[in-house]
Amino acid sequence: MLEIEGLVCRRGDAGRGFHLEVPRLHIAAGEAVAVTGPSGCGKSTLLDVLGLVLRPGQADRFVLGGPDRAVDIRALWQGGGADPMAGLRARAIGYILQTGGLLPFLTVRDNIALSLRLLGQRADAPHLPALVETLGLTPLLDKRPAALSVGERQRVAIARALAHRPALLLADEPTASVDPDTAGRIVTLLLEAVRALGTTLVLVSHDWDMLDRLPLRRLRAEPVAGAAVPTTRFGGTG
Repeated sequence: MLEIEGLVCRRGDAGRGFHLEVPRLHIAAGEAVAVTGPSGCGKSTLLDVLGLVLRPGQADRFVLGGPDRAVDIRALWQGGGADPMAGLRARAIGYILQTGGLLPFLTVRDNIALSLRLLGQRADAPHLPALVETLGLTPLLDKRPAALSVGERQRVAIARALAHRPALLLADEPTASVDPDTAGRIVTLLLEAVRALGTTLVLVSHDWDMLDRLPLRRLRAEPVAGAAVPTTRFGGTG
C-alpha cells in the first residue's frame, strides 16, 4: 500500500526547526501499523506526509497503492498542481483527528455519510450498516454530537473516516481524550472495522501499554545523534 524510500521533511526555520527522515518504509495492504515516540518528535508530521497534505523536501520513492493501482506520489509532487492530489486524498485516504472533528449541526447518520456525499456517492451505501453495527453506533444514528460521550464521538469519527472505504486510514491520537479502558475498546473496534474493509491503518498513539496488547506493527521514532539540526528517523518494528 505504501512504499517510501529516502524521504526527508524539514519543518520550521534553522533556529527552531527539525528534520524528519524515513530511510525506508513499506506497508502492506491491510496492515495495521502503530507510530510511537515522545511528544514533539514528528509523529503528526509523518501522518501529514502520508496523508499527502505536507510535501517533503526530498523523496527518492513514494508510491501509494498496490501493483494494480499504484500512484507515483513523487511524480505528482514534481508535476505540480493541487487538483490530482486533492482528488486522491478524498478518494483513497481517511483521517481521524484527536478531537473527532464532527459537525455539531449534523446527526450521527449525516456525519458518517458526509464523505460519501462529498464524493458524489450514495449516502445509504450497502456496506454502511455493517460498519455502524461493528462500531456500536446503531442506537445513536439520530443523535447530534453534543448528546454523545467523548468515546461515542470518537467511534462516529472512525465510521465517518471509513465510510467511503479508503485504501489508507490515518489516526492521530484518536483515544487521547478518553480513559484507558475506553481507549482499548475504541482501538479494538477500529481494528475490527479496518479488517472488515481491508483498509490499511497507520495509528499514532502515546499509549504504549495499550499498543503492546494489540496486533500492530510498531514504527518507532529514533533521534539521530550528532545531527546539526534536531532530527528524527522513523524505522524499526516492535
